[in-house]
Amino acid sequence: MKALLVVLALFLPIINAQVPHWGPCPEPVTQPAFNLKQFMGRWFEIAKLPAQFERGRCIETNFTLKLDGTAHVVSSEILKGELKTIEGTAVVEDKRNPAKLGISFSYVLPYTPYWILSTDYENSALVYSCTDVLRLFHVDFAWILGRTRSLPAATIDHGKEVFTNNNIDVSRMILSRQQGCDKDL
Repeated sequence: MKALLVVLALFLPIINAQVPHWGPCPEPVTQPAFNLKQFMGRWFEIAKLPAQFERGRCIETNFTLKLDGTAHVVSSEILKGELKTIEGTAVVEDKRNPAKLGISFSYVLPYTPYWILSTDYENSALVYSCTDVLRLFHVDFAWILGRTRSLPAATIDHGKEVFTNNNIDVSRMILSRQQGCDKDL
């Protein structure tokens, strides 16, 4: 029991703004025949489950394929009037399932799941990430991404439906703020 309390004490600050759920992570179906090269480019965050590391507006991520088959990742947001960026690396973690990417924004931290559940490469993508904590509970993230700063409501609704059909609770999903992004900070 003491060990569980220690684990909870360590992870509680991390999961404060996240969406924790009892039990292990779900195993959603990912994009069949995923093509990493086609996924490269600029993606705008349209909707998300709350994440403490994303508090700003105008959140976007740019993926650039590197010669070694990994991707250079640059994510940005406007927070308190300043443009904040972070760089990382995305890798295909399972060659048999290339839609299961791992992303790391630090040399000392492990790769975290970044699974592409669905994409048409040209308009939208559904991305899911989940971390188990001793299989007692999990913390997950879900994003609806677009190649433009907005998507039709029907596309967002369909994305939520795909998450729900994969046992991912998106009842707390919120729309991202993508207004006024091209103006001066």
